[in-house]
Amino acid sequence: MFWTGQSISMFGDQVSSLAVPLLAVLVLHADARAMGLLTAIGLVPSLLFSVAAGSWIDRRGRRRRTMLLADLVRAVLLVSIPVSYAFGRLTFAQLCAVAFCLGSMDVFFYLAYNSLFVSMVPTQEYVAANALLNGSRAMSFVAGQSVAGLLVALLSAPVTMLVDALSFLLSAGALARIRPVEPPVAQVGPGHIRAGATFIRESAIVRSALGALTTINYFAFITTAIFVLYATTELRVHAAELGLVLGAGAVGGLIGSGITGRLCRRIGVGRAFMLSCVLFPAPMLLVPLAGGPRPVVLGMLFLAEFVSGLGVIILDISIGSIFLAAVPDDLRARVSGAFRTVNYGVRPLGALSGGVLGSALGLRTALWIGAGGGLLSVLWTLASPLPRLRSIEDASPAGRTSDQGASDQASDQAAAGDAGQQQPQDG
Repeated sequence: MFWTGQSISMFGDQVSSLAVPLLAVLVLHADARAMGLLTAIGLVPSLLFSVAAGSWIDRRGRRRRTMLLADLVRAVLLVSIPVSYAFGRLTFAQLCAVAFCLGSMDVFFYLAYNSLFVSMVPTQEYVAANALLNGSRAMSFVAGQSVAGLLVALLSAPVTMLVDALSFLLSAGALARIRPVEPPVAQVGPGHIRAGATFIRESAIVRSALGALTTINYFAFITTAIFVLYATTELRVHAAELGLVLGAGAVGGLIGSGITGRLCRRIGVGRAFMLSCVLFPAPMLLVPLAGGPRPVVLGMLFLAEFVSGLGVIILDISIGSIFLAAVPDDLRARVSGAFRTVNYGVRPLGALSGGVLGSALGLRTALWIGAGGGLLSVLWTLASPLPRLRSIEDASPAGRTSDQGASDQASDQAAAGDAGQQQPQDG
């Protein structure tokens, strides 16, 4: 049921990920700066709330309940868009407010999910389980964005929001039917909020991964903020075509979910992550290169999305599995919160940069910067322990050699700093 609920929710997410920017461009006539602002506002909660939310979840527990409530709130927020549109009251300000609240709920959902996952999956099955979930994610790319483009063309972007709202209700229903044994509530004391950042600072594996992912995310969101605007206004790609291109391109993600396990066994999980740091951003260079007859333009966009989708799924599965093995259970939400603050915190900066660069230098130049800059991420991994990680067990404190001292010392310090009275679970 957990996998089913997540699969449905991811499908809805992909519908809204295309429908929202199309709504802003086609209905509210947003320009490059407005698109950058809208994207950034939806990402700001990760910067503002991740550390505090991670500490709250570790102290309070009730992770399944947190996820369920987040799903219900997100469903209500999405329904507000077509309702306002029906009464002629939909504004860009409301769209921004909904994006901010959705981002806030996403923070709590993700941090609770990350802790709940390890209570249901054995360590040796992390790659396989992540591959299964990311296979669903890839399928949601294939179906969700294709459906979104068609629904926007047939029903309008605001009405399409109802599909995503329904997906969150179905996800909440699936969560309501499971009863996992959750990780224990963390004992806390002075310095408990800093414990996550302390662990990251002392763990060479997590620290180098954070540097690589932060670099990728900053430059990727330069592209994300202006891609729909560029495709629809300069390349003249219609909404239905754009949905089909993005959906077909996401077949690469589906293939990635199928081959990542074998790739990790063949070259090592650490090197698989390094490879993905190139495969994810490099194909996006084809977007500003796209030109010529319409079939050529659509073909280049398809190829960019296909290979990039392959890369991002390999990246998510490999680093997600490494992260789960490397971080102790009692620190997981706090480490995830600190990690997300930086990793996701740069996304609004990237989105704002995309809007500013698109306005000042032109959309094509901004896309060159976004695609090329992402390739710098691999530099973070070269001198790190990541190339030496053959299996997930090598990333865990018990299996680590080169990084064992620093990471385990950080875990011990955090546990000592958190020794204090145990907080009751949320009733």
